Amino acid sequence: MRILVILLLFAYTVSGQQQPNIIYIMSDDHDNDAISAYNKQFISTPNIDRIAKEGMKFNKAFVGNSICSPARATLLTGQHSHKNGVKNNFTRFDSSKTTIAHLLSKAGYQTALIGKWHLHSYPAGFDYWRILPGMGQYFDTRMIKMNGDTIVEKGYSADVITNDAIDWLDQIDAKKPFALFFHHKAPHRNFVPALKYLEQYRSKTFPEPATLYHDTAGRSSAWRIQTMSILHDMKLCGDLKVDPEYLMDIPDLKPDANDIATYTAIMKRMPDKERDRFKEIYAERGRLIRDKKLSGKELLKYKYQWYMQDYLACIASIDESVGRILDYLDKNEISDKTVVIYTSDQGFYLGENGWFDKRFAYDVSMQTPLLVRWPGEINAGTENKNLVQNIDFAPTLLDIAGAKIPEWMQGVSLKSLLTGQQRNLPRKYLYYHYYEFGKDHTVIPHVAIRSDRYKLIYFYTVNEWELYDLLYDPAEQKNLIRSSNHQAIVNQLKTELNKLRDQYDDHEAAGELK
Repeated sequence: MRILVILLLFAYTVSGQQQPNIIYIMSDDHDNDAISAYNKQFISTPNIDRIAKEGMKFNKAFVGNSICSPARATLLTGQHSHKNGVKNNFTRFDSSKTTIAHLLSKAGYQTALIGKWHLHSYPAGFDYWRILPGMGQYFDTRMIKMNGDTIVEKGYSADVITNDAIDWLDQIDAKKPFALFFHHKAPHRNFVPALKYLEQYRSKTFPEPATLYHDTAGRSSAWRIQTMSILHDMKLCGDLKVDPEYLMDIPDLKPDANDIATYTAIMKRMPDKERDRFKEIYAERGRLIRDKKLSGKELLKYKYQWYMQDYLACIASIDESVGRILDYLDKNEISDKTVVIYTSDQGFYLGENGWFDKRFAYDVSMQTPLLVRWPGEINAGTENKNLVQNIDFAPTLLDIAGAKIPEWMQGVSLKSLLTGQQRNLPRKYLYYHYYEFGKDHTVIPHVAIRSDRYKLIYFYTVNEWELYDLLYDPAEQKNLIRSSNHQAIVNQLKTELNKLRDQYDDHEAAGELK
């Protein structure tokens, strides 16, 4: 009889309301520095910060392949890209694979995915989904419903997606736990803020990174051929929405037909009552370029400021959305029963090295924000400095749900770190592999290993190595690969990198890395 009672209690814990609800919020290209819980010099994000204040902030969370689709496939599978099959932004995810959605459903959860999907297939295993086609649009975005129909939802994307999420929460069974995967489009290019936030940020001036004006002279092939430069590669009309009318007579800045078409398409989607004001703001930028005859470093100075204004104004809408979700939980008295996670699919360059975008194994793009609130389990205001990675997210969610973690998942559960049962993970190194080349930003494929102090990167198609001491060079500016004082650490990290390739069964960069 006693055994039967224990088994019944266990079943109730695994399949009943004792399991916490889960809300996993993931934005797109949201860099740590654009969250005030991490860095207060650019923006105030009080709602996202609330998750950190009432939970745990991870200071060393990273991804294994810093690009949109692969990061999303890793969330679903707990696997690196070579195992889940999505190495780049152009590969279709095989929805017949078992994912965290199937496993959470099996554990008794009501599941939904709402927002950005970007995996070229339809979601499977979720009880409900409504997704953006591709990257979606900022205004009046199309949404694909579960029956395959595509509809247009009027309004700003962050508001629309939040409305859909709350609608789903209102309709589910209150007696069963739920897992909501809530994925924002913002702040992905092209950066189009809601007008109220563009008005707020357009007059702000942001501090420039120390490396904004650095050039690539003497640097590696990867630095020389990348096309991530704010000055040279960020489009004035498409990315920054400078009115093309003011650039037509400037030979070096004259937009091509594609740039003009992008600008026109963006303007057409804006609300009729707000479009004129958007045009005025973008015309101001055009007149400034024309009248000041901006070029070179002076042009970069302005492009950087416009970029930051638009990017951070997009994030302001995300923070508002997070606030709505947290208020919903409070209003419905389920905050203490719900785990809330905030993260991004990767980091993003905010002018460091003069760049935007991501992809590299350098910390700016490899790092991602990770904030977790779990009332009653996580001590408020906790910070964690363990090396964690996005392969860990799926195992962690399953562990929180009381579900078994499959052996084929390559990450580890972070639950013991969250609850304080464990202070340190035994893992000393993180593995990174970037594949995509040629279609966007021409970042050379590479593998990397990161420890608490050092990072070793191998650009294997050009046979070039880089070593950085993150303690003394956190901005990763001084390549120590030829330093006689660092050959022992180079050899050690090469050995460990080979071990990680064996551990994760990744041998695309053929041969032993010598």
